[in-house]
Amino acid sequence: MDKAMHRGWFTSRGFRLSYLDSAPGDLDRPVILFIHGFPDTAEMWLPQMERLHAQGYRCIASDTLGCGESVMAPRLTHYNATCIAGDNIALLDELGIKQAHLVGHDWGAAIAWLVAGHFPSRVRKLCVLSVGHPMAYARAGMDQKLKAWYIVFFLFAGIAETLLMGDGRLSFRHVFRSHPDIESVISRLSAPGRLTAALRIYRASLPTVLLKPQPRIKADTLGVFSEADAFLVSSQMKNSGQWIDGRWKAEMIRGGHWIPLEQPDWVNETLTRWFMQ
Repeated sequence: MDKAMHRGWFTSRGFRLSYLDSAPGDLDRPVILFIHGFPDTAEMWLPQMERLHAQGYRCIASDTLGCGESVMAPRLTHYNATCIAGDNIALLDELGIKQAHLVGHDWGAAIAWLVAGHFPSRVRKLCVLSVGHPMAYARAGMDQKLKAWYIVFFLFAGIAETLLMGDGRLSFRHVFRSHPDIESVISRLSAPGRLTAALRIYRASLPTVLLKPQPRIKADTLGVFSEADAFLVSSQMKNSGQWIDGRWKAEMIRGGHWIPLEQPDWVNETLTRWFMQ
């Protein structure tokens, strides 16, 4: 990790959670809050944080509950994505930040949609990578359901953990072989309890996030989707504009699912343009 990037901790719902901060205590810079997805951590955003910090922003990235340096919680319900969205608001409160731009990828994008929907006054602009609005995702049709087969697999507690850490067709090295840093992921999630903690957002969130109505979005929103995403169809992002009251723009990039890791320079340029408009 860049030594110039400060790691801090705060408490939300009684849990000690971690975050990275490019300019601790600076209340003059505009803020960008980054939220990671599965199976990543806040450190995935370092190339974006370094670039946007140089552009004059204060860049903050949270380790969601059970991930990175944040503690693991004892109960499945603690990992509900709506609760994790609230943790990010608690982080802004802890730092005295009233409003922030918001960037999320994968589950981090789903959480970003929830933050922007449930706490609209706290979000200036939104950029979501890969995952569209929960209502658009839920209505994306059979093609999306087939691509999301692995989610059903993840719901089998114990079985999923064993197979993911094995060498077969349901292992990390096979299912997520396109991840640019899969060996580091496996090493990190081999620590006791960490894989279960990372998977629990799926097990705790699907009914409440996808089967319940979610709010419309007031913030101007940029949705980025990739041409060859193994896990998501393009319609779930393209159709997200139906739930946005602010300005909406959808942009496609060539490549796979791990957009910030695969093409950091492109993401840096895109975020710079979007937040400076």
